[in-house]
Amino acid sequence: MKFGVITFPGSNCDQDIIYVLKNLLNVQVINLWHKDHGLQGCDFIILPGGFSYGDYLRSGAIARFSPIMQEVIQFANKGGYVMGICNGFQILTESHLLPGALLHNHTQKFICKNVHIRVETTDSLITSHAQKGQVLQIPIAHGEGRFYADADTIKSIEDNDQVLFRYCTPEGKITDESNPNGAVNNIAGICNKQRNVFGMMPHPERCSDIHLHNTDGRILFESAINALVG
Repeated sequence: MKFGVITFPGSNCDQDIIYVLKNLLNVQVINLWHKDHGLQGCDFIILPGGFSYGDYLRSGAIARFSPIMQEVIQFANKGGYVMGICNGFQILTESHLLPGALLHNHTQKFICKNVHIRVETTDSLITSHAQKGQVLQIPIAHGEGRFYADADTIKSIEDNDQVLFRYCTPEGKITDESNPNGAVNNIAGICNKQRNVFGMMPHPERCSDIHLHNTDGRILFESAINALVG
């Protein structure tokens, strides 16, 4: 079982994820570089958060053309597991590995705070050890995190049970007030139809260590590890 974490120019959460996987969960991790032309036999690829290429165009739009993304796209199209967190989620939508787009927050401000998200399905690798309806407290840190898609795409996502998480109250209620960025239908994370590509805006790696007094995000990494190791 080997994870690959890709570093793009401007990534700032790559080492956080490597720390969680390697030091806390004791799995093999390879730090991949955006100019690499191979995935070094990794079983699960993670695109971390940050500001790839400074987000000077659209978030993730330039990173999508990094050499390693051609490898990631081929890997995903063959059924390989890929997860994008925050800016990584944006890269996956720009690469058309996930539907929709991430737009500026409806407040037009950068938001950095803890939010609550509700697990909408356990039929995915990263939620397989969670419970449907379970509420997790996970931090967000983004300026362009508002998930958007046209009505037909949203209907398809909903009909195919592709919504992984929704922003909610601490009690698990879906409300406008609990939606920090104006995401359509409070969507905080999705997967593709084949259920091997996952994207989410909140940062589970930032709440996986007991020293941070919150380990709610750890269950997502543990779900993936346990499902693949069997």
